[in-house]
Amino acid sequence: MLLLTAGTACTGSVGRPAEAAGPGASSAGDALFPTLGNCGYDVAHYALTLDYVPETNVLVGTAVITARAKQHLSRFSLDLMGLEVRDARVDGTDAEVRRVRNKLILTPADPLCSGKVFTTTVRYSGIPKMITDVDGGVEGWIETDDGAAALGEPTGSMAWFPGNHHPSDKALYDITITVPKDYTAVTNGELAGLQHKGRHTTSRWHTGEPMASYLASVVVGTFDISTMTTTHGLPVYIAIDPDEVEDSPDMAELVPEIIDWASGRFGRYPFASTGAIVDHLPDIQYALETQSKPYFEEAPDETLVVHELAHQWFGNSVTPNSWRDMWLNEGFATYAEWLWQEDQGDTTADEIFDAFYNGTHPESKGIWDFPPAQPPGTDRLSDSPVYGRGAMTLHRLRETVGDKTFFTILRAWPARHQYGNANTGQFIELCEKESGMDLTELFEAWLYSRNKPTAA
Repeated sequence: MLLLTAGTACTGSVGRPAEAAGPGASSAGDALFPTLGNCGYDVAHYALTLDYVPETNVLVGTAVITARAKQHLSRFSLDLMGLEVRDARVDGTDAEVRRVRNKLILTPADPLCSGKVFTTTVRYSGIPKMITDVDGGVEGWIETDDGAAALGEPTGSMAWFPGNHHPSDKALYDITITVPKDYTAVTNGELAGLQHKGRHTTSRWHTGEPMASYLASVVVGTFDISTMTTTHGLPVYIAIDPDEVEDSPDMAELVPEIIDWASGRFGRYPFASTGAIVDHLPDIQYALETQSKPYFEEAPDETLVVHELAHQWFGNSVTPNSWRDMWLNEGFATYAEWLWQEDQGDTTADEIFDAFYNGTHPESKGIWDFPPAQPPGTDRLSDSPVYGRGAMTLHRLRETVGDKTFFTILRAWPARHQYGNANTGQFIELCEKESGMDLTELFEAWLYSRNKPTAA
C-alpha cells in the first residue's frame, strides 16, 4: 500500500522544489494478490539480523532495507504480518509507524524524492505466525519438532521480516541469525561466518545474486551437515534432519550430479553455491525451491530433487513478473523431471506426455480444469494445470520447433532474463524469434484455451 500526500514537495538537486507528490499505487498491482507488495520503490538489499529461541518460538529481528524511490514518496509501506514493531527509522531519523492489516505504513520526517536511495530500519519482535492459505496449505513461520522453518511461497515471508513481498522486486540478502548452541540455522546463499559464544551460535549468510522474497528462508533445527563441491568446483551445502537420514537418497552425490546435468541442459548454474535442506516436517506435504538450497519437508525421491533444483534456473534466476505466470516456474520444473527420466533411460518425454494426455499418469488428474497461464484464483495457483499442462505445453513446443531449436530456447530463456523478471508474452516472443515460426495457435491452445487441445 503506497500512500502519497498531495501537495508535499521534494527538493530538487539545485534547491528548487521538485515535482509535488501525488496519488500513489496501492500495491504491486498483482491480479491474484492485489494487496501484496508496493511499486513505489525498488529494494536493492535486505540486511536481516535475527535472534530466535525455539523453546518459546520468539523471534527478535532488525531489518535494514536499502531501496530506491521510483516516485516522490511522502510515505510508503512494507508487508509485515503480526509481529510487533518496536521502532522504525528512515535514513537514521525516526519515522511515524502505522499498521493497516498486513501493511506497515511509514512516514519519514522528510519526503523521499524520486530516484533517492534510502535506508529503512525496522526493529520488531514476537511469535511469528503460520499462515494457512485458501487452498489449505501452510506457509510463513512453521514450528517443527526441533525448531522452525520459514517458507514464503506465495506470501509467507511477511510473517518473519518486513519487506516488499512481491516477486517483481528482487534484492540481495545478508541474514545473520543467532540460536541456542545446540541448534543449527541454515538460510540462503553462502555461510560467511560462524561464531560460538557462550550458549549461542551466530551464523552469517550472504546471498549475492538477486532473490525474490518468497524464496528467502530460515530453517532452524538439528541437522547433519555435509559440504562438498561439484565437478566444476561449485560449493554444495547439505543439511539433513537425523530423522530423515536413513530414508534420504545420497544427497551428497545426487545434488552435484543433478546440477551438472541441468547445467548441460539449461546453461550455467546461476548462483554462487547450491545444496539442499531435508527437514522433518511431513505434515506440510510439499517441497519448496528456496534459492540455492531447496527445502524438502522429508526425504525426497530423485525426481523431486530434480524438480526443485531446476527451479534455480526457472523461477529463481528468471522470476515471473506476477503470480499469474507461475506456469513459467512449475511447468518448466516439471518438464525438467521428464527430461531427466528421458536422459536416464527410464522413459521418454513422449511417453510421459501421452500418459498425461490420456489421463493414465498419476499426476494427470485435473489438468484440463483451467488453462495454465490463467489460474482462476489463489486457491488454484498450485493445481495440476500449472504443473502438468504447463509441461505439456513445452513438449508440444519441442515437437513443433524441433529439438535443436527447443533446447536453444530452454537455455536462452534463463540466460536472457538472468536475475530478472519476465512474463509469458516474453517467452512466446523468444520462441517465435528462435524458431522463425508463428506459434500463436500452439500457445493459444495449450496455455489459454479452456478446452482440451488436440494432441497433434
